[in-house]
Amino acid sequence: MIKKLLLGGYGILLYYLRGGVVYARFIGVQVGKGCRIYTRNFGSEPFLISIGDNVTLTLGVQMITHDGSAWLVRDKKGRRYLYQRIVIGNNVFVGANSIIMPGVKIENKVIVAAGSVVTKSIPKGSVVAGIPARIIGSYSEIYDKMKEEYISDIDLDPNKPYKARVLEVTSNSYKKFLK
Repeated sequence: MIKKLLLGGYGILLYYLRGGVVYARFIGVQVGKGCRIYTRNFGSEPFLISIGDNVTLTLGVQMITHDGSAWLVRDKKGRRYLYQRIVIGNNVFVGANSIIMPGVKIENKVIVAAGSVVTKSIPKGSVVAGIPARIIGSYSEIYDKMKEEYISDIDLDPNKPYKARVLEVTSNSYKKFLK
């Protein structure tokens, strides 16, 4: 009862003052080391979620650990329930507004593109995108591309304010038009 009351006020305060990792652990999510969590959407059974090391869950990511449609099935035995765990391995990035469905296991070194709906488990070393999410590439290909083409720490002047650092290295090119 007390924890439930705290979740309404103190839990939210924890999220804003101490960050998403502290909040996630407070509500029962198992969280590894070096994680960045920018969501509060852990569903009604956060104790069924396990997150490895070096994981980023971006804004709006939702994790669903039960099938709510089972509520529709009722007979003399009562309504039906289905609860399933969600496991996220190490070195995983989950893009903004993605949804992770019940029973999904995301193995190590995986990138989930923004807006994806993950309905099946993802093997290690994959990049997935879409609704439903499908494998579109490999982690190692993206990793190599980022090492070669993206800005590194050494390219950023630590003596300048953040905005100036970013503007100095921002590309003025745009992506190709859709056809």
